[in-house]
Amino acid sequence: MVELKQKREEFIEQNLPLVHSICKRFVGRGIEYDDLYQAGCIGLIKAVDAFDSTKGFAFSTYAVPVIMGEVRRLFRDGGAVKVSRSVKELYLKIVREKSVLEQKLCREPTVSELAQSLGVTSEDVTDALCAGKPTVSLTAQDEDGVSETDLPCESHEEGVCDRVMLDSAFKNLDENELKIVKCRYYQALTQSKTAKLLNMSQVQVSRAERKILLKLREYIG
Repeated sequence: MVELKQKREEFIEQNLPLVHSICKRFVGRGIEYDDLYQAGCIGLIKAVDAFDSTKGFAFSTYAVPVIMGEVRRLFRDGGAVKVSRSVKELYLKIVREKSVLEQKLCREPTVSELAQSLGVTSEDVTDALCAGKPTVSLTAQDEDGVSETDLPCESHEEGVCDRVMLDSAFKNLDENELKIVKCRYYQALTQSKTAKLLNMSQVQVSRAERKILLKLREYIG
């Protein structure tokens, strides 16, 4: 019994970096890091106790949503997330740059194109766009008093969760597959341009891309 408890504690300690990797995504969003880390650790412990290795999933694939759930709970209980001044300024730059690129490209620019033009990462652009969305009050005063409205909304934390899971899934790709993903989905290159850049045929790129997507879907489950 003591041995099992010791193995459990060792396994939790070995996976603490996973908690840190998730909590770091929320730094500067209105909640102290120690509180984020504490909530993440609670999620990790829950994941360790409930994980079933016989189902064939990697522990990180199972644990990330559980840890994220505890972090999201902290934000729900703690109120609105604060947006830093730098993020607000980046949002304004994105709005201006988007208008310029739309005229230049004759279409709406992608996140990666905006990021490249502004010299920031695609994740920075995504965060700023999400933070720049106007807030909506879910309570209103009317003749009958205070009424509440439930509205569906996009969860930015869910997006972070997806990115963490993708980062884990990408570790199963070889170097050439990662290059194809980068060209096709981060640089928005066509299959023909990707083939030319990687010294492949367009058909080879197409087949490899289908194989990569299948592999990622199977890993994420």
